[in-house]
Amino acid sequence: MSEFIHLHNHTDYSLLDAAQSIDMMCDRLTDINMDSIAVTEHGNLFSLVPFYQSAKKNGIKPIMGCEVYVATGDHKDRHIDKNSKKWNYHHLLLLVQNDIGLKNLIKLVSIGFLNGFYYKPRVDKDLIRQYSEGLICSSGCLAGEVNYYASIDDYENAKKAALDYKNIFGDRFFLELQNHGIKEELKSHKVLLKLSKDLDIPLIATNDNHYAFEEHWESHDILFCCGMGKFKSDTDRHRYEHEQFYIKSADEMYDLFKKYPSAIENTLKIAESCDVDIPLGEIHLPEFPIPAESSNSPDEYLENLCMIGLKDRYRDPSPVIIDRLKYELSVIKKMGFAGYFLITQDFVKYAKDSRIPVGPGRGSAVGSIVSYCLGITNVDPMKYNLIFERFLNPHRVTMPDIDIDFCIEGREKVIQYIKERYGEDSVAQIITFGTMKAKGSIRDVGRVLGMDYGEVDRVAKLIPNEPKMTLKKAMSVNQEFKDIVNKSDIHKQLIENSTILEGMHRHASTHAAGIVITPGSLTDHVPLYKSANSKDIATQYEMGSLEDLGLLKMDFLGLRNLTVIDKTIKAIKSNHGVDIDIESINLNDQKVYSLFSKGKTVGVFQFESSGMQEYLKKLNPTRIEDLIAMNSLYRPGPMKNIPTFISRKEGSSPISYVHPSLEPILKETYGIIVYQEQVMQIGLDIGGLSLPESDEMRRAMGKK
Repeated sequence: MSEFIHLHNHTDYSLLDAAQSIDMMCDRLTDINMDSIAVTEHGNLFSLVPFYQSAKKNGIKPIMGCEVYVATGDHKDRHIDKNSKKWNYHHLLLLVQNDIGLKNLIKLVSIGFLNGFYYKPRVDKDLIRQYSEGLICSSGCLAGEVNYYASIDDYENAKKAALDYKNIFGDRFFLELQNHGIKEELKSHKVLLKLSKDLDIPLIATNDNHYAFEEHWESHDILFCCGMGKFKSDTDRHRYEHEQFYIKSADEMYDLFKKYPSAIENTLKIAESCDVDIPLGEIHLPEFPIPAESSNSPDEYLENLCMIGLKDRYRDPSPVIIDRLKYELSVIKKMGFAGYFLITQDFVKYAKDSRIPVGPGRGSAVGSIVSYCLGITNVDPMKYNLIFERFLNPHRVTMPDIDIDFCIEGREKVIQYIKERYGEDSVAQIITFGTMKAKGSIRDVGRVLGMDYGEVDRVAKLIPNEPKMTLKKAMSVNQEFKDIVNKSDIHKQLIENSTILEGMHRHASTHAAGIVITPGSLTDHVPLYKSANSKDIATQYEMGSLEDLGLLKMDFLGLRNLTVIDKTIKAIKSNHGVDIDIESINLNDQKVYSLFSKGKTVGVFQFESSGMQEYLKKLNPTRIEDLIAMNSLYRPGPMKNIPTFISRKEGSSPISYVHPSLEPILKETYGIIVYQEQVMQIGLDIGGLSLPESDEMRRAMGKK
């Protein structure tokens, strides 16, 4: 173990209040040879899973915690007591000691957002008492109740507050000493030392880390201004004038607290007593309610539904189709995903029964004949040579991922059905975070520095409009942007600080489509967040973290085109008395292809951009396969193959194959690799790989 452990630490998930990413933090720990750290975001657990994963990856012991906001009265009170400090709350540091502590901290932080939000997500002492098991507590910074009273030399109130927490936590309560060169902190030490002696409460030394490196103090100050809507030059703002809120080495902490060696030693004792492993990769599916009259297991019930659907879809299925279905069911059974398919088919069936338009399917899910037989998708995978292993790879146990399109006006009805089916407290939306991207960081920092808006805008526009563009990359491709740093001192500050802050999390919002369904109460698995503006309830963990935890995550996409189609069909029925079944329209109607060939596709999903319209005129599509290919080619990277594809289709260029064995695979696309299924088929037929291995190759190619 290290000789000192930092137990009070914030990352950029303490939104616009800390200027260090998790990676920056881990790099700093490596530099100073520390092997453990606590992360204690302000009032939230946003960073918990990525912190845990990154720490483990870097050989660092993660200590999970939170700096919670404690209301001076009941956490549900919504008034400001003018006689008390600030907004009627104090800070308090909580650290997770064991699995029970993690569950309790998740409950506390969730309650803070759902019931106690008033400027901050607040809890109160009664709640802390109720959920105190498995948690270690310390008195926090100057905004903590004990330390605040200590800083104004109010021994009696400091003692009263300290006794409250000692009564709750016993020997798991500590008094926190901090020294950032702030006079109020130094003044508080006298009272805190007396309390420690009088009440037998141990001390710990902490640094209130908000950035990783000492030289990043100014960037942190600028970030804080972004959060407060202030200019750096404003005099009426909170300032981080002291440059000491960085991750200090053990030697630096010893020098600061050499009079209090026990406060240093106790950080090691706390770190040693904290031991929590988050089980990643386990699957946690809600239980699908199989009808009471059925005695089948989920796997048997799924097979029965598929056999019914098979006869409906194929009437007289061939042995090849039957074998494909049996194979898929065997993989699903082996991977334990029967419940996933039962849950999905159930809400899709509800939507269709309720006349809510549902899309035909998208992505890899259409490669599953199980999905097709259950009515989840409406594209025959056998007809289009779609490969199941792209959807579910038996060599890689990851949760299936089926994105479902719903009419935008019916999406909420489907979500409400799921809540009624599995419980209101088991279904939530998913949080997502906005970050300070290249141009955004320039604009934010420029505003805080008080630079002329026009000049900041000019600098920002020098950054190329490309996906995943970074400031470093922009400097390598645009000499004029690279030279900005030399234009003046203020321009140098702009570029240097923007580079440090680039990528920091800026704000939280709700994912447009993501829904999570948990077995039992959500807060048994994840902390919850409520948006102060929309009042939407979402998880505090992002999409990727939920997947890593093995929770059921689905994308419910509200697609306006489905709404337009539905209203069109109803209008035709009303005006002309003609019934149109959108699921069985003629795919060989040449009048339709004539419209596409003329580029008359405004309002047609994926085909309405001006660039696409021009290519359609050149392509002159005559079959659905031409449109499928163009839709696949019209994206960054494959677009360069469009001219060749068109010339080969019209016969002006010869169709060639690198090897004759490719012809059966690439014939329909004129010798050009267009589809991921073709990549997998090449791996199988020419590379000698299995389909699961070919899928791994496809995934590697997709990640470039």
